[in-house]
Amino acid sequence: MAATAQPNRVQQQQQVVKGRDHPKFLRMSDDTTMMKQIQATHTPDGREVEVKPIVQVIEDILNHATPAIDGTLYGNPPHLEALEDRSSQDGLHGILEELAYTIQKLSCELSCKCSGGGDAHATTMAVFNMLSHYSWDAKVVLSLAAFAANYGEFWLVIQLYATNPLAKSVALLKQLPDIIEHGNSLKSRFDAVTKLIKVMLDVTKSIIEFKELPSLYISPDMPPMSSTMAHIPTAAYWTIRGIVACASQIISLIGTSNEYTSWTTESWELSTLAHKVSSIHEHLIQQLIICHQHIEEKKQFESYNNLVRIFEMPHLDNQKVLKTLIYAKEDIQPLLQGNTKVNIEILRRKTVLLLISDLDLLHEEIVILHKFYREQIKSDVEYEVVWLSVVDRSKPLTEENQNKFHELQKEMPWYTLLHPSLLEPAVVRYIKEVWHFTKKAILVVLDLQGKVVCRNALHMMWIWGNTAYPFTNSKEESLWKEETWRLKLLVDDIDATIFAWVNQGKYICMYGGVNSDWILNFNTAAREVAKAAGIQLEMVYVGKSNAKEQVRKTITFIDSRSLGYCWTDPTNIWFFWTRMESMLYSKTQHGKTIENDSIFAGVLTMLSFDGSDQGWSVICHGPTEMAKAKGDMILKCFTEYSDWSDNVQQNGFMPALNEHLQKLHTPEHCNRLILPGINGDIPEKVVCAECGRPMEKYFMYRCCTD
Repeated sequence: MAATAQPNRVQQQQQVVKGRDHPKFLRMSDDTTMMKQIQATHTPDGREVEVKPIVQVIEDILNHATPAIDGTLYGNPPHLEALEDRSSQDGLHGILEELAYTIQKLSCELSCKCSGGGDAHATTMAVFNMLSHYSWDAKVVLSLAAFAANYGEFWLVIQLYATNPLAKSVALLKQLPDIIEHGNSLKSRFDAVTKLIKVMLDVTKSIIEFKELPSLYISPDMPPMSSTMAHIPTAAYWTIRGIVACASQIISLIGTSNEYTSWTTESWELSTLAHKVSSIHEHLIQQLIICHQHIEEKKQFESYNNLVRIFEMPHLDNQKVLKTLIYAKEDIQPLLQGNTKVNIEILRRKTVLLLISDLDLLHEEIVILHKFYREQIKSDVEYEVVWLSVVDRSKPLTEENQNKFHELQKEMPWYTLLHPSLLEPAVVRYIKEVWHFTKKAILVVLDLQGKVVCRNALHMMWIWGNTAYPFTNSKEESLWKEETWRLKLLVDDIDATIFAWVNQGKYICMYGGVNSDWILNFNTAAREVAKAAGIQLEMVYVGKSNAKEQVRKTITFIDSRSLGYCWTDPTNIWFFWTRMESMLYSKTQHGKTIENDSIFAGVLTMLSFDGSDQGWSVICHGPTEMAKAKGDMILKCFTEYSDWSDNVQQNGFMPALNEHLQKLHTPEHCNRLILPGINGDIPEKVVCAECGRPMEKYFMYRCCTD
C-alpha cells in the first residue's frame, strides 16, 4: 500500500494558527449575536472565588517565565532570586485545592482544542461553557491560571533542558525545538506572546477591580458602573480569546525540533490581538477612574455630613471633633511641633485655635501671632494653636509649594499639620462652606468640648491680643463696651515710645502717605506751628498699607532730612493697618454704623485716609484728645496758624485746631475706601465717614509686587 503524503508539521501548525487567528476575527467585537452567545453561557450559581491570590501565583509564573525567555534567547542567565515568591501565602493552598480540578480540565481543554486545528472562537466558547457557573472575574482568572500552568511547564522544561536529564527527556519526547539555536527566528514570536500576556493580565486585574468596588457607594445597576458592567463580558471574551491564541502558539512549537520558519504573519496577528485587548484595557481604566471619582464623591459627601453632625452634637471633650477634623486614623502622629511629632491626644482639655490659611500666609501674621502665643504661655490664659494648611487637592503639591509649606512650619512655634494632604477634601469643603474660608487666614476657636465658639477670632486677636480670651462673641461685646476712640485703641502696644511721650505731656502727630513733597512741607509747617504755640510735638510716620517699597523709600527720605521718628519695622506698619481693618470687620459683624458708633466712624476715616493718594495726619494729646484730617487740609490749617492762634491762647491747642479744621471743611470731597476681601464679609452698605452718604461700590482686582 502506497504511503500517503503527509504535510510538513510546521506547515500544519501554521494552517491551524492562520485558520484560528486571522485578523478578520477582530471585526466580531461588535457582533451582537456573538455577545448574546457569551451571555447565554453565563448562569452563575452564586459561588465565590477568591481570585486575587490566584492572580498573584499566575504573575509569579509569568514573571519567572519572562527571564527564562530572555536567558534562552539572548544567553543571559535569569536572575530568578530577585522575584518575590508568593506561593506560600496563607490560605492559598485551600483555595487552589478546591479549584485544581477545574484548572486541570481547562488546561486539558486548551491543549486539546488548540492542537487539533479547531476554530479559536469555538474554543473560547467551550471555555465559557465549562465556566458557566462562575462570575466574570473568576472565568478570566481560572482560564489564565490554566494557561499559566501549561506555559510554566513549557518554559520550565526549556530552562532546565541543558542541565537536567529529566527535562531533556521530556523535551525529546515532545520534540521541542532547540530554542537557543533558533533564538533569533523566535524572538518576534515570543515578544508578541509576552506583550499579549501582559495586556491580558492588565485586563484581568481591571475586571477584578470592578468586582471589588464597594457596593455601599456604587451600584452595578446604576451609572456610572452599569454602563461599564455591560462591557465586562466583552473584555472577558477577548481576554480568553487571547489566552487561546497564546496557547496555540506555544503548542504549535511541539514537534518542530528540526523544522523552522520565521512565523512573521503569526507574530503580527498576535500583536494585532494585543492591540485589541490593550484598547479594552484603556477603556476599562477610564471607566474605573470615573467609578472611583463617583465613589470618592460619595465618600466625601458622607464625610462632610458626618462632620456637620459631629459639630452639632455635644461632646465630653474635644477629641472626636479634632480627630474627625484633623486626622481620624491611628497609624501616624499627625501633628508637628518643632521637630517633634505628636498625637491629637495632646490637645485634650485645651482651648484650641485653628489657624487656617493657604501657603501664602504672611510673615507678619506669623510674627504677631507668635508674640501673643509666647505671651499666653507666661500668663493664666491657656490655649493651643494648630495650623491647618488648605491647598488645592486636585493636583499634586509641587516641590516649590512643598518648600513653602516646610518654611512656614519652621516659623511656627505651635502645632502644625504634618502634611497638607492629611486634610480630607470633606474637611476642606466644610472649612470653606461653613467657616467661609476663602483666601485670607482665619482663626477658628474650639472650646474644651470641641464646640466652635468663634468662626474667626483673628480680628479679636489683632485688636486686643490675649485680652480677648476665650475669644467668644460675648467677650468681644464686653471689650467694645469698654473702648472709646482714643490713641490707645489706635496704637495699642505697637510702639511704647509713643505712650512714653504721652506720659510726658507731649503732643503726638501721626501721619502717613508716600508723597515726599507733602511730607517735607507738612513737617516744616508742623514744627513752626508747635514752636509758635509753645507745645512739644513729636512726629511719627506710620507709613501706608500694601506699599512696602514706597514706604521704605519714604522712610529713607525722612531719615536723610532728620524729619522725625518713623516706624521702620514693616511688621508694625502692617499690624497698624490690619488692626484698622479688623476693627471695621468686628464693628460690621455687630451691626454698627457711623451714625451710632464713633469708633466705627473713626476707623472708616482712617481707612479712607489710607486709600487716598495723598497724606493725612492724626494729632493727639493725652489719652482722648484727637484731631484728624487729610493732607491738603491739615497743611492748609497749619499754614494759616495766624488765623487761629488767638483761639489757642483762649481754649487750648486741640480745641482750636479742631475748630479751624471744621471751618476749612467744604462739601466737595472725594473719599476712597479700599477694603480687603474679608472672607465674604464685606458690608453691603458703607457710608462716607465725612458726609454720611452711601458710598458707591466698585470691584478692584489688585496685583502688587511692592
